[in-house]
Amino acid sequence: MSEFWLISAPGDKTNLQAWERMNMVTSKSSLSSNSKFHIPDLKVGTLDALVGLSDELGKLDTFAESVIKKIAQYIGEVMEDSKDKVQENLLANGVDLISYLTRFEWDMAKYPVKQPLKNISEALAKQVTQIETDLKTRSAAYNNIKGNLQSLEKKTVGNLLTRTLADIVHKEDFVLNSEYLITLLVVVPKSSYVQWQKTYESLSDMVVPRSTKMIAEDAEGGLFTVTLFRKVMDDFKAKARENRFMVREFYFDEKELKCEKEELMKLASDKKQQYVSNTSTAHVNATGVPKHLSLRNGFMVPTESCELPASPTEGVAILLCLFSQGPLLRWLKVNFSEAFVAWIHVKALRVFVESVLRYGLPVNFQAMLLQPNRKSVKRLRDVLNVVFKHLDEVAAASIMDPGMDIPGLQLSNQEYYPYVYFKIDLSLLD
Repeated sequence: MSEFWLISAPGDKTNLQAWERMNMVTSKSSLSSNSKFHIPDLKVGTLDALVGLSDELGKLDTFAESVIKKIAQYIGEVMEDSKDKVQENLLANGVDLISYLTRFEWDMAKYPVKQPLKNISEALAKQVTQIETDLKTRSAAYNNIKGNLQSLEKKTVGNLLTRTLADIVHKEDFVLNSEYLITLLVVVPKSSYVQWQKTYESLSDMVVPRSTKMIAEDAEGGLFTVTLFRKVMDDFKAKARENRFMVREFYFDEKELKCEKEELMKLASDKKQQYVSNTSTAHVNATGVPKHLSLRNGFMVPTESCELPASPTEGVAILLCLFSQGPLLRWLKVNFSEAFVAWIHVKALRVFVESVLRYGLPVNFQAMLLQPNRKSVKRLRDVLNVVFKHLDEVAAASIMDPGMDIPGLQLSNQEYYPYVYFKIDLSLLD
């Protein structure tokens, strides 16, 4: 189960005995896996400041979680051909999320504990907001390129009626620079090959005899050339349509075809500057960068000349991997880690603030992380209620009787228990 409960109760002797009792009962009955959650001594400040900060942290918690889910889901989208490997790419400080959470240690360098709580909260908010802003920019660029690539792929791998003919036709297939003659390209269904051969010369006047030749074929039909006089072109097209022969609107332009090929090759070449083709240990250097690449301004670039793809189709195939193994995925992984670490620090801050507000000064509470057994959630909640009901008899009674109102407490749908409680759900791809 990927759901965790982050709870806290006072750290005095009586309550420490309650902790031990809770651990014993939950462990014996396999209700949950428990571990202490270490929160450093933070600067408390004033009560008013804590109350205001409690509301701000609640909003920041929700915002940070939404950003993390966006990044996780975007990683899944970018790794569309390796969906089964998405989870293993969701790491925090280089370890899996559960390990990071259960072994949480406050990052003293990023979030110094000597500064006011509000400063820490603002630093966390600024960090997560910047990540979200960058994500929007990068995802917009990615979606634009993805759209272009999909259009390019459609042109390259579609049927003979729609696909590009740049890699199919040759100059020798056409009568060029003639004032009177023109060569047309006609897509003929496979079942109509014989009919085409028998009838194409008679579809209109002035068709050059024996001028047809099949120059390409796919699963649905073939692409045939036919040469005729320009002045009967419209009549020929109409008669061809009546016989289910589709004339392609194509005129051979050597310069235009060359530009189209060069565009494909250029895109493929640009892609290779960021593409990581193999990340196995045999092909990477000590920094984890493939040996044929080097880091330049944060990007991987070739260390030696790269040949262009053998064909436009191969170029498109490579292009489709542009971001799946390039800078975007690396950025997503790095910033997922940063955002997740920030989120858990927000959770720690919330536990600290709520514990001080609930249990008072001096600061003395124990936080614990529980991973409930999926089948024992209700029973675990009942055990916690019994163990800690002395902390808030009214709240405990309201849990036993959901219809009971807590005087003076307007919580609407918010979960409230005798102990401080926050849920951490690691199901980020759902």
